[in-house]
Amino acid sequence: MNVAEALARRADSGGWLDSPAFHADRTWTHREVHSLAARLATVLRERGVGPGDRVALAVVDGPELVAAFLAIARTGALAIVVNPYLAGEHQDRLIERTRPALVISASLPDGWPAARWSAAEHLVAVAERSAEGPAEPVADDADLYVQFTSGTTGRPKGAVHRHGDLAAYHRAVGEAMLGISAADVSLSVSKMFFAYGFGNSLVYPLHSGSSAVLRPERPTPATVAELVDRYRVTVLHGVPSAYANLVAETDREAFGTVRVAVSAGESLPAVVGRRAEELLGAPVLDELGSTEVGGAYCANSVGDNVPGTIGTPLAGYELEIRDDAGRPVPVGTSGRLWVRGPTVMARYLDAPEETARVLVDGWLSTNDTAVRRADGRFVHTGRADDMEIVGGINVSPQEVEAVLGEHPAVREIVVAAVLDERGASKLRAFAVPLVGEERHARLERELLDLARSRLAAFKVPRSITFVSTLPRTFSGKVQRFVARTGTW
Repeated sequence: MNVAEALARRADSGGWLDSPAFHADRTWTHREVHSLAARLATVLRERGVGPGDRVALAVVDGPELVAAFLAIARTGALAIVVNPYLAGEHQDRLIERTRPALVISASLPDGWPAARWSAAEHLVAVAERSAEGPAEPVADDADLYVQFTSGTTGRPKGAVHRHGDLAAYHRAVGEAMLGISAADVSLSVSKMFFAYGFGNSLVYPLHSGSSAVLRPERPTPATVAELVDRYRVTVLHGVPSAYANLVAETDREAFGTVRVAVSAGESLPAVVGRRAEELLGAPVLDELGSTEVGGAYCANSVGDNVPGTIGTPLAGYELEIRDDAGRPVPVGTSGRLWVRGPTVMARYLDAPEETARVLVDGWLSTNDTAVRRADGRFVHTGRADDMEIVGGINVSPQEVEAVLGEHPAVREIVVAAVLDERGASKLRAFAVPLVGEERHARLERELLDLARSRLAAFKVPRSITFVSTLPRTFSGKVQRFVARTGTW
């Protein structure tokens, strides 16, 4: 069934049509969102959008984005979800590459025909005078939307997902992992154009009758604390750097309503997780997912949280650890992580060779590395392309970062192999100290002593450089390739 129609019926049968769905400039009910989506579908059809067409959606987080996404679904078209914060030329190139029938964005892309573009505000204004349109009948495996990878290792690739995927996301994460109910209020630091934020802010509220706080801006730690306190947020979704910043800049009083927090995007250092749990007074669950899967596939859960691990496979997913030749490795051995499950992407958009490289017999090669423990839990050990080579020896930067990050004066840290003046690769660490921490010379000695006491000699960084920020993508992931330059 068309997911937009299925969600509207679910809200009706669940009795939450008149309950809050989104807290933005005002509070929107589930009924208002579904009604606007149905009227927007009428407007889109009048603009010539029909089954199989592509519609680029570059809109900031808000109820209008949710309604527009559902409207595209109702027409049977394919939503191309685009980062609305991309610099103009980068957004324009990405849109042009996908060849949409219509672009919905804040401004007309450079060189794009005005007849094939509209601002979201204009469509909403027209929809207010329009009748509700029906949902195009489609199968669960029909194409629904495309989300792009972060592009940290090359050109972003568009993962194609289906109408039936959203319900599977909610069964695995919203229900089994988090136990989200209509009484919950969620806040996601990650935005909806990311797979992580899409599930947090759109999928779980619409499937559970709960509500989510939506803001167009990237929130500061103080803003997160204020929003949690104002809307009595119960489920907080963030990335490791966001939790590190909350610990450094906010107080516990604001987080009394939080019952569970989730960390994704990159591995959660154990020390950051511990500090965040002390601040929030709630468990912080580490999970692993990807754009290609559409959400998380391995995680800790409310009733089964083991810090330092990414838990166990979520309902419906299978994981295997393989060597570089694709052969399974023994328990306790690090290798490449492969996943199979109901929401693994159908394909990369217009990229059959890239698809064939990562999709093999229904299994997805994730490019993550991990270890499966004897108890069935998994430990994430990094990205396959994040390994550093120092003196011809492979070094996991995450192992070094985990040790150095335990120092109480360190807020964040990244370790990378940097070329010295002779062109030799040397391991360096770049640390963000806590606010007010000025004793850099002494702190560097303490960090190097800590590394020497816990790590093999070849894993000890040659130096510690103190910086105000780490190089990160918009989603909060560390750009290790930038750290390798030694300057940013």
